[in-house]
Amino acid sequence: MLDFALYLLMISPSLIMLERIRIVLIGTSHPGNIGGVARAMHNMGLADLALVAPRCEVITQDSISRASGADHLLHQANVHATLEDAVADCTLAVGASARSRTLPWPMLSPRELADRLPTECQPADSRVALVFGREDSGLTNAELQRCHAHVHIPTNADFSSLNLAAAVQVLAYECRMAWLSQAQVDTPSVAQSDDDDLATHAELERYFEHLERTLIGIDFHDPAQPRQLMARLRRLYLRARPERMEMNILRGILSATEKAASSKQPKP
Repeated sequence: MLDFALYLLMISPSLIMLERIRIVLIGTSHPGNIGGVARAMHNMGLADLALVAPRCEVITQDSISRASGADHLLHQANVHATLEDAVADCTLAVGASARSRTLPWPMLSPRELADRLPTECQPADSRVALVFGREDSGLTNAELQRCHAHVHIPTNADFSSLNLAAAVQVLAYECRMAWLSQAQVDTPSVAQSDDDDLATHAELERYFEHLERTLIGIDFHDPAQPRQLMARLRRLYLRARPERMEMNILRGILSATEKAASSKQPKP
C-alpha cells in the first residue's frame, strides 16, 4: 500500500505548489535584507532562494540574525551571475515592480498572481520565479522585459517604498493563501502530456535570439534603429505563454525562413 503522504502528493498538486516557487533577488546590497527575505520565505513555507550578482556577502552575522532561524535558506541559496541563469528552468517569471517606464507589460496584483499559481504549478516540471530588484533602484527595464508579467503591490501612494523583505513577505503570504485554498479543494489532477508542457525561460530566450537573427537576416529588423521591435515581440510571446511543442514549431518556421532567404541570395 502506498504511503498516505505519497498518495496525497499524487492527487493534489497544491501540496507541492510552494516547492515550485522561487524567490529571485537581484543585486541585493545589504546582508540583513537577504536574511529578512529568508525569514519571510520560511514563515510562508517557501524554500527556493536564488541570488543574482549580490553586492554583499550572503552569510554574515547580520543576515543570520535577521533570518531568525531560517538561516538554512541562506546556506542553500543558489548564486547566479545573471537573471537568465537564475530563471532558465522557470515556466513563469514575474517581476515585482511598478509598470515598465517605456513599454507597458501585463500587470498583476498580488491576489491575481496568487490565483494563477495552482494552475501554473500543476505540471511536474513547472517553476515560478518571483523576481525582486535592488533596494535602491529596483529592476531595470531589460530585466522586467525578461518576465512574463509584472506584479505591483498597491501601497499608499504617499509612502510607497517597501523594504525588500516586506515586499517578499506580501507575495509569499499570497502564495501561501493560494496553497491553503487549493489544498482544501484537493481535487484529482488531470494527467498532462509532454506536448502540453510550457516552454521554459531558457527555451524562450533561445527563441528570441533565433527570431532576432532571422529578422535581421531578412532585413525586417535593423538593430541600429530597433524601434522597440524585439521588446514588443517579447511582450507578445511572453503573454501568449507558448508550449514547448509550439516553440519547436516556431523555431522550425524560423529555420525554414532562413533557408528560403539564403537560397534567394544572388550568387557571386
